[in-house]
Order: sequence, then structure tokens, then C-alpha cells
Amino acid sequence: MEEKKFDLNTWIGFLLIGGIFIWMLYLQKPSEEELAAEKAKIEAEQASAEEAAKKPETDITLTEATAEMNVANDSLGLVNLQNKLGSFAYSGTLPSAKEGNTVVENDVLFLEVSNRGGFIKEARLKQHKTFDSIPVYLVKDGNSSLNFQFSADNRLLNTEELFFEPQLSKNGENQVLTMRLKTSASAYLEYKYELIPGEYMTNFSIKSQGLENVINTSQPMYLDWKLKGYRHAKSISYENRYSRLTYEYEGDKHSKLDPTGEDSEVEVDVNWLNFRQHFFSSMLLTNTSFKEVALSSIDLVQDEEIDTVYTKQYGAKMLIEPKGGAVAQNMNLYFGPTDYQIFKKYDRNLDEAMPLGWGIFGMINKYIIIPLFGLLSGWLPAGIAIILMTILIKLALSPVQYKQYVAQAKMKVLKPEIDAIKEKHGDNKMKIQQETMKLQNIAGASPLKGCLPALLQIPVFYALFTFFPTAFDLRQKSFLWADDLSSYDTIAELPFNIPFYGDHVSLFPILASLAIFVYMTMTMGQSMQAQQQPGMPNMKFLMYLSPLFMLVFFNNYASGLSLYYFISNLITIGIMLVIKNFIIDEDRIHAQIQVNKAKPKKQSKFSKKMEDMMKQAEQQKKAGKK
Repeated sequence: MEEKKFDLNTWIGFLLIGGIFIWMLYLQKPSEEELAAEKAKIEAEQASAEEAAKKPETDITLTEATAEMNVANDSLGLVNLQNKLGSFAYSGTLPSAKEGNTVVENDVLFLEVSNRGGFIKEARLKQHKTFDSIPVYLVKDGNSSLNFQFSADNRLLNTEELFFEPQLSKNGENQVLTMRLKTSASAYLEYKYELIPGEYMTNFSIKSQGLENVINTSQPMYLDWKLKGYRHAKSISYENRYSRLTYEYEGDKHSKLDPTGEDSEVEVDVNWLNFRQHFFSSMLLTNTSFKEVALSSIDLVQDEEIDTVYTKQYGAKMLIEPKGGAVAQNMNLYFGPTDYQIFKKYDRNLDEAMPLGWGIFGMINKYIIIPLFGLLSGWLPAGIAIILMTILIKLALSPVQYKQYVAQAKMKVLKPEIDAIKEKHGDNKMKIQQETMKLQNIAGASPLKGCLPALLQIPVFYALFTFFPTAFDLRQKSFLWADDLSSYDTIAELPFNIPFYGDHVSLFPILASLAIFVYMTMTMGQSMQAQQQPGMPNMKFLMYLSPLFMLVFFNNYASGLSLYYFISNLITIGIMLVIKNFIIDEDRIHAQIQVNKAKPKKQSKFSKKMEDMMKQAEQQKKAGKK
């Protein structure tokens, strides 16, 4: 091994080299003027950063750095882009040709629009929460897309794949966002959004500028909107039942797709369509009807026991007609509550997008129930408003109920004579029925007279049945043990799921079932035998079926509806007790019946025909025995 020795010359060389480096660094030291300039530069950059941090949230959230050039600026990349996009390759050379979003909002609605595709990437309702206190998003995480498909430069283009250039401006107090897909500085396809303060309805338009020789308007152009509805309520099955695609077409016609399974339809002259998610709606309206729209709906809830994220998958592919060789379609987008009061103010028949019932049922809701509840809930808690509304409705219907009870009382008075007829004719049911109807006709008493008043109450009953599940004013309003009157109340959670009943126990349906059982016992129990016609099925099982139906079916329904039925039946029982004990005198009714029997009574054509039919049937029966 070679022995290591100290080399003095080597060390002297290292020291000289180090001294030279130190001397060079000293010579390159900045002067005081240069240090001052550098300090001023740093302070200016800090001030600029602080100013940028103070910009409002509505500013375009795009990086404005221009140091990095898009790949399209490379000559080869630009050629490839032109081959793919034709004239619209220009849009790929702009600084906005990258992933970025622009925020536009008012006091009720927050929208975030993506550079890619130019459509809404996020739609959030500022004043509403889901059942688990999360903000209500109608659009988020790619659940919605809007694509404009058109032909240009012998190419079929889809805007969802292209980058738009955003620009924010003001129109009075309205915020305006224009998203432009450019072929040059002055030629473009534009999406325009205009938000009005306090409004869920947004002005939305698609138009072309200077593209007459670029877009081939002789080829079909389609606007394709898709959306998967998010779950917002505690009961996925209950919310899904009221989530449905509805639309207006051919003037003022209205229709809807099937809420279960898969359904599709092609309609013409469509004015608006609503992707309804129970208490919230995503709508597209147009000033000029879409000539043709292909609509689709898919039910995504396969098992209500699974914690499902989405309820329905909606789709609408709209044919866009050119105007003067250009694209010009003025529309509106609505992201907000499914609320009758809000819909009504737009005067576009949007209330037809709500399941308020058809015909007279919808009219009762629109002109009586909704205004009455709106008035009461404006100055009373929702639960108290339901109780007071129930009292007012029952008082309004009390004359009808009085007539119903009088008819029942007459049948009760006639019971001894009907029993005598049964005993006289034995097993001859045809004769018993014939004599019973004759007696009732002479006495002016008939089961039909007791049924007709009850039938008159059915429109109100059904109108309320459709009102409570869709009343937005009930949403997340509590009363007693119910946390949300628009959903079911819970007093006990079950460790298992019972088919048709659920995995919980609701108290309001139990109370309503007990009340309806007492009511039916009072009405049917006393007069069932008197009203029972020979040859007719025994209807006494209704006394047990109706309360059981209420108990099971309403366990997953809005607690506000069960509260109404509970209070309604309590009031009905009270009215019946008052009528029975203080108003109706059965002795006087019996005396009046005897007077009626003594009077000659002209038989109606209907009664005469029924009697003739019974006689003919009896004669045929006798002939058959011979």
C-alpha cells in the first residue's frame, strides 16, 4: 500500500483557489442602489398578492399567469387541434383552454360554471339543508351535463369536450356570465347566464355570433341535458315516490314519465321540462318551443334499505332549430324549491309540475287549501296551522256531516220494521230486498242518502292527501315529537325492516288509526245491520281494514298528513256526539217517517225500474224452480 504523505504544495493551491472565489463573490456583491431596488420589487409583489386575496368570490377563479403556453401554441399541437376542431381550434389557443371554474351567485343561489363545456358544474341552494344538515346541491360532482351537438367544418362537435372563455359583467343589479367558444376574437358560440337578485330562475341563452359560414345549420343540432337527482330526504322511498319528470307540450298540455322503472317519450313543441326531486326542481324553460324532445327517466332506487345516493336519472335531448342561419335560443334555468307560491308567480303553468291532483282535486288545493295554509302558517307554527286549518275545514263540512248522520238516524229508526220484513220472508232474499227498498222509499230514508254526503267529502279528503306530501312550507318544520312534518315521525327504531311498514314506529299514524276506528265504530257499528241489504256483501270489515291501512301505509308518510287525519277524526267524533245528543231527536224522526209513510208518494223512474227488475228476477227464479 502506498503511504499517505502531507503535500504542502497541494494545500497552498487549495488556499489560493479559495481566496480567488471569495474575491469574486466580493466583487459581485450588489450595490446599495441594487439592494433598494430589489426591496421595492418584493414589497410590490406582496402588495399585489394582498390585493388579489381581497377580490370577491364572484371573480373568475382562473389562474391568469401567461408564462405557460397551451400545448396548442406548439406548431404541431396546433395542427392536430385544427384537424380535430376545425375553426374552433382557436378556442384551444386561449389562456382559458384549461380546467377552471367561474362563480356567479345571488342571495339564494350559488352557481359554478366550468370552462370545459361551459355549463353548470355546481348548483347549491344557499337557504336550504338536507335532512342531515348538508347544503342542498342539485348539481355537484358530475351528476349533470349539458352538451350542444352541432356540425362545423365537416365535423360533428360536442361542446362538453371544448373549452369556453368566461367573462363576468353586470346588467343593472343582475350578474351576467358569458361563456364563449371562439373561432376568432369576434366570432363565437355563446352560453349566457344572468342571475337576478333573490331569484332561483336564471336567464339562459345559446347564440352564435359570426359563425354563419362555420356552423352547418342544415344538419340537426341538439341540446342534450342529463341529471341524476340527489337524495335529500330521510326516507329515500318516500322522496323517490314524488320525484318525477314532468313537462308541458303542444301549448298547454302537461304530462309526466312513469316514476318507476324506465320510461321514455318523444314529444313535440315542448315549452318546459322539470327534473323534479320531490321538494326541489331543476327546470329548463324556453321562449320558443323545442320542436322535438326525447325524454327519459330511470328509477335508481332498487332497495329502500340501501343508503342510496341518487333517486332518478333524467334525460332530455332537444332539437334546436336555427334562426336566420344562426343559433339563437332564449331559455331559463330554474334550480330551486318545488314550491307552488314560487312557481305561480312566473305565470308559466309551472304549478302543473307539482302533484297537486287532477281536476277538482287540484282546484281545491290551488284555490282553497294552499292559500288557507299559507295564511295560517304565515303567523302560526306549522303544527298549529295544520290543527287550525283542520278545524276550519271540518266546520265548513259540518252541514254535510249533519245530513249524513240524519240519514243514518233514519235507517236506525227503520231497523225494527226491516227486521220484521226479514222475518216475514225468511230465505227469500229477493223479496226482502224489494220490500226493504219500498219501505225506505216511502219513509224517505235510504242508505244512499247517508253515502252521498260522505262522497261529497272525498274531493277534500283526496286534495289534502296530495297537499301534505308536497307542501314545501312543512319541510323541516317540527311539532311536538315530530322533527319534520314533511316526513315521518319516529318514536322507536326497529332492529329490522317490516315489509310495507318500515324500520321504525311513527306515533301520529297510530293516533290517527285509533281515532278513525272509534269514528267508524260510532257510525257503522250502530247502523251496519240496518243498512245491510240482503244479497250484498258484509261491509263490517271496513271498520277494521281502514284503521289497519292507516296504521301501516301512513307509517312512512308525512307526519303532517297523519296529524291532520288524527285531528280531523277527533273533531268528527265531537261533532257527531253533539249532533246525536243535542240536535237530532230520534222520536221526532220516527214520527216524521210515519207521516211520510201515510202520504201518497210518487215512485221515481229509477225506483220503478229497480222494482220491475226485481220482480222480473223473482219470476225467472220461480220459473226456474218449476
